[in-house]
Amino acid sequence: MQPPAPAPSSAHLHAHRAGDAKNAHFAPARSQKALACALVLTLLFAVVEVVTGFISNSLALISDAGHMVTDAAALGLALLAQLIAKRPPSARHSFGFGRAEALAAFVNSLAMLALVCWIVFEAARRFAHPEAVQGAVVMTVATVGIAINLLVAWMLSRDHQNMNTRAAMVNVMGDLLGSVAAVVAGAVIYYTGWMQIDPLLSVFVSLLILKSTVAVLRESYHFLMKGVPEQIDYLQVGADLAALDGVRSVHDLHIWEMTPGEPALTGHLEIADLASWPQVLEAVQAMLLEKHGIDHVTLQPEPPDAPPSSLSM
Repeated sequence: MQPPAPAPSSAHLHAHRAGDAKNAHFAPARSQKALACALVLTLLFAVVEVVTGFISNSLALISDAGHMVTDAAALGLALLAQLIAKRPPSARHSFGFGRAEALAAFVNSLAMLALVCWIVFEAARRFAHPEAVQGAVVMTVATVGIAINLLVAWMLSRDHQNMNTRAAMVNVMGDLLGSVAAVVAGAVIYYTGWMQIDPLLSVFVSLLILKSTVAVLRESYHFLMKGVPEQIDYLQVGADLAALDGVRSVHDLHIWEMTPGEPALTGHLEIADLASWPQVLEAVQAMLLEKHGIDHVTLQPEPPDAPPSSLSM
């Protein structure tokens, strides 16, 4: 009598062999240096803008300061999410931690929406009751802010394939616009004394930020809800599977992204002859990778007229 096989370890169960998908469910090679440097720069200048914003009584500068604080939180979340995403799959999290990036981007976007609402509310109040603003201070600080944001944007641009870094990039670009608007507001106030330009430009920048924020919010929400990737036509995938030789029908088909840019597919295929399954599977894998970019495939073959499975893969 042979001794019982040893219990499989988590590392063994998560191992990918020849012919399996290339996605390992974690991102070990991603560097956090750019995010860390961007976080330090943004946080330091946010403190400067908060202080000078209240000293100069400029809503445009205060809005930009608040945006910089949100940027710092965004970059901190992005850094934390990337550190979490580097962790390999475990016995409790078999798909790894790649979704932490999308979760951070989603939370980030919600914070941005809250900030936009506050700016618009404060701007409406100042339209009705204009307040004196120190234009020279606003111009000086906002000009430095433009330089800081350009530097941070350049740092983040080197990791444009990461959803969470793109979300942080949206914040930084929005803050760059905020700094430009603050410079314009400060100049107009300094040379003409027209105080309403301050809340007016704050609302304009808020609307630009809102557009970008909604786009990131929609993308991260779609990912977290395991939606079909935008670049993949779900119905076409089903039609292509059904058109392969040996496949009679397709059902229980699911397509989603395990981590950003890594689509996965599960489904049931009714096969005319189960003996031909190895050849059919090889053709299915080749077609899905070539036509739709889907590498991680899990399929259950079923004989003709098999009763519906009680399990959903």
